Amino acid sequence: MFDRVPAYPGDPILSLNEDFQLDPRPDKVNLSIGIYFDDAGTLPVMDAVRRAETALLESIGPRPYLPMAGLPQYRELAQALVFGAHSDARTAGRIATLQTLGGSGALKVGADFLKRYFPASQIWISDPSWENHRVVFEGAGLTVNTYPYYDEQTGGLRFADMLETIDRLPERGVVLLHACCHNPTGVDLSPAQWAELVPVLQRRKLIAFVDMAYQGFGAGLEEDAACVRVLADAGVPLIVANSFSKNFSLYGERCGALSVVCKDAPEAARVLGQLMSAVRANYSNPPTHGARLVANVLADASLRASWEAELATMRERILAMRGTIHAGLAGRVDEVMRARYVAQRGMFTYTGLSESQVERLRSEYAVYVLRSGRMCVAGLNGRNADYVASSIAAVVVRP
Repeated sequence: MFDRVPAYPGDPILSLNEDFQLDPRPDKVNLSIGIYFDDAGTLPVMDAVRRAETALLESIGPRPYLPMAGLPQYRELAQALVFGAHSDARTAGRIATLQTLGGSGALKVGADFLKRYFPASQIWISDPSWENHRVVFEGAGLTVNTYPYYDEQTGGLRFADMLETIDRLPERGVVLLHACCHNPTGVDLSPAQWAELVPVLQRRKLIAFVDMAYQGFGAGLEEDAACVRVLADAGVPLIVANSFSKNFSLYGERCGALSVVCKDAPEAARVLGQLMSAVRANYSNPPTHGARLVANVLADASLRASWEAELATMRERILAMRGTIHAGLAGRVDEVMRARYVAQRGMFTYTGLSESQVERLRSEYAVYVLRSGRMCVAGLNGRNADYVASSIAAVVVRP
């Protein structure tokens, strides 16, 4: 019955990670998968999360199904973290927020909602964007297009071209935007550029869909969410997907949220109901454990202060690794390529390496980056950064 089913080619990131696991070389370096590792090269358990989990283990109780919308306290605290505790939209009850299966689950529920209520609309994503953006939205039945974003020559942003393209989109078109730490390029809009984009979205009557998977890894928790708050305050039709995988180091717990900013509270209630309908059709309701961990940390002043301090340390370590590899490449590669490591931000950098250079990094030096040249800077540490810099210089200088 199933003999016509073809083999799955695999996800390029996960497949490369599997290849890394099988590589026997002792000096191998994994800079492919988007996970934060500490300076010891291990996946950290944040102290605030450890303390919250210890407290939960001391009061084990029944575990009934959560509501389709998720844990109420989690939803409230996630909304406050994304939009600000004193957001006008929050005060007016204009935001519909539900718990999702990570950021990907938020994208999927949002995509299904858009397809159902805006069936004629298409979506535009940045060129390039995270590979799964296209997969999720096409899987929901939406036509996926791109707008100009990354400048390969400078390693910066093609903002004028981006703005010009968005200013020609049809009414009710959907524009997917990265709040901070753009994946895969590490190139973000400046506050002034966000301010310039807002009136274009308003004039063209477009829907902004913001993906915020890395809040706290760019400039800070408040700074990284600033664009979301600007869009909400401006009254732009707005959908926001956020994730706690990275900033809580809770990858396997699948903790995310989806929020839709509406014109008033009654509209938000109706939208929330239809988002719940999409959840019911996908996975019925979300899991409990990770949501309770996040909620307990965010609700407790001591735990939250500890979490924010540790998140700041993670952010600063990434910046330090960027500086280390930037210094290690001095005089060994051209300055345009070298500058990307400090001009871009967040977990990822587009290195400017060609596919052949990336292949040589892997085959000759056991340094794994994506075929596109995307490097996960969070995989660097004090023991491997100089080796990675030397390996990059070798494949760039020597053909």
